[in-house]
Amino acid sequence: MMLSGVRGRLTATVVALVVLTAVVLGLASYAFVDSRLRDQTLQEAAGQARFDLSVLIPARLEEPPTEAAMTRLGEDFQRRALGTIIVDASGRPFATPSSLTADYESIPASVRSLVDHGQLAYSWQKFGGEPSLVVGGRVAGTGPAVYFVRSAASIEATLLQLRIALIAGAIILAVLALVAARVVARGVLAPVDEAARAARRVTRGDLSARVPVTSTDEFGIWAEQFNEMVDTLEDTIVRLEAAQAQNRRFVADVSHELRTPVAALVAEASLLRGHLDTLPTDSRRAGELVVQDIGRLRDLVEDLMELSRFDAAGEEVRTQPLDLRRLIRDVAAARHPDAVLELPEDRVVVETDPRRLERILGNLLDNAREHAPGAVVVVRLRAGADTVSIEVADRGPGVAPDRLGRIFERFFMADPSRRGGSGLGLAIAAEHAALLGGRLRARNRDGGGLAIELQLPVTHSLPDGDPAAISANDAADR
Repeated sequence: MMLSGVRGRLTATVVALVVLTAVVLGLASYAFVDSRLRDQTLQEAAGQARFDLSVLIPARLEEPPTEAAMTRLGEDFQRRALGTIIVDASGRPFATPSSLTADYESIPASVRSLVDHGQLAYSWQKFGGEPSLVVGGRVAGTGPAVYFVRSAASIEATLLQLRIALIAGAIILAVLALVAARVVARGVLAPVDEAARAARRVTRGDLSARVPVTSTDEFGIWAEQFNEMVDTLEDTIVRLEAAQAQNRRFVADVSHELRTPVAALVAEASLLRGHLDTLPTDSRRAGELVVQDIGRLRDLVEDLMELSRFDAAGEEVRTQPLDLRRLIRDVAAARHPDAVLELPEDRVVVETDPRRLERILGNLLDNAREHAPGAVVVVRLRAGADTVSIEVADRGPGVAPDRLGRIFERFFMADPSRRGGSGLGLAIAAEHAALLGGRLRARNRDGGGLAIELQLPVTHSLPDGDPAAISANDAADR
């Protein structure tokens, strides 16, 4: 829309001011010309009427005036393009031309009263359907009343032409103002447009975008400050990227260096586990804790190694037709046998990476078992036209609303007071989901508990799937 945005409002304001100025000046000009034309015509008519009433008519009209004399006098004035109405002593009007007789009564009573008292009076009105100036007075101050009817059609025609000219001029001014305002607005707001384009480039990750500084006014100062802000933002992002790269290298190096000694510890712990029953009672508990902690250390190193592969973009997705119902049953049986499964009756076969999907579902079930021990855990599978979703919902304590959006971050602990986890399980699940083209979403359940939903795009037919894959899955189920 034309009035949308600053440019539209600026254009509308300029055009409105120009049109308002044109209207005010036009009305003032029209009023001035109208007043001048009417005053000039009235002065001429009044001067001529005084001469006629004091000099011309007394010389031509005997006393008492006869009808024939008044008719001849009216015909003489008619040749001068003046209509006349002569009122005798009895109040009877004699009009030339005779058609004016019917309009005599339309003369305002105030005008006739002034004429009756020997004064000169006038009235702008219509006579015979035509705009006219009526000037009346008494012959020699005491004789019969005479009303001179002068046509004002030329004045009205002049004023009509003036109105047309003023309206046309106002329209032309409005059009010119519109064009000029658009040009001016475009020039004035050019720095804003440049900044908008630069901001869009920065949003897309192009930190080299800058606003050209073309003036020393407020817009120039604003452009310089914008560029300074982008410079600061670029420096900050570069530092953050460098720090992130350094942290990732550190994680990769630490996990790699720990891999060998942890493998040795795991082997030693397996030997120790086999001889725990032979240890004294006091030493057995310490041995159990050592075995347990070494297992946790092994899991942590494996998670760190997996994250380092994500950071190095070394992960490759290998897809194949997969029956989601069978996968969910297998993973739930291994990770959380007590979980309640809500699966559709029909097969749900999709093209995906089974190893990664198994890793995601396993981490979600491990998270539910760790944070909601003893609570009911439900695994739901839903199939849609474009997506499938797998939801793991528990009845645990849930997550604080201000922490819910961060549970997929690395090393983030929703409940820092709890110990035992590394804060990497959900982060790894989110990385795998992204590689599969899906995403993880978390929400607190009504009545308590946490629900994490995995949404995957459908790249294969539902629910029939690939016949070859179904046959293979049927054989496996049997």
